[in-house]
Amino acid sequence: MPTKIVWQQDSSQPDNANNFTAIKQWWAALNAKEVAWQQRLIPESGNPDEIDWDSQRFDEKFALQLPEIRGITLYWYKPGSEGTRNITAKKLELDTARQKLYIYPLSQPQLVIRVGKPDIIYQTIELKDPLIAGTSVGDNCVLLLRDSRQQIEVKLTLSRASLGKLLENLPG
Repeated sequence: MPTKIVWQQDSSQPDNANNFTAIKQWWAALNAKEVAWQQRLIPESGNPDEIDWDSQRFDEKFALQLPEIRGITLYWYKPGSEGTRNITAKKLELDTARQKLYIYPLSQPQLVIRVGKPDIIYQTIELKDPLIAGTSVGDNCVLLLRDSRQQIEVKLTLSRASLGKLLENLPG
């Protein structure tokens, strides 16, 4: 399955109708799910890949209610808002790998809206030259990384396969 599914108004692409159906189903499946809603201007170059999607002040997270597509218009309710909201699209691009829909509004050609499941933000802990200890527990390997300066201990329980991947990724 392709990672990007594109529908464009007035396109003669043979998959255009099937892509629209897939996007319509994906949109409807967001009902009652929390989404991240972001709007950005398309850069002067016209290349949407240059857009900075890092969190900005006006980005929103909310539970999308009753999303549906009728014609080429996307409809939904936003909790705390009155009435139905809608956008008529000239182009829809679904990134199935990232679970993000890019909406290019017909009325605002310089704008793109990205809607999808919120990104997971991982916390990074940095240990510099920690004390390392390892042991086997059953079929697993347990690694302990201790940083006495920060008083942090990280315990990693790895299967043999995961340990193999770790060793493969370490520089020679």
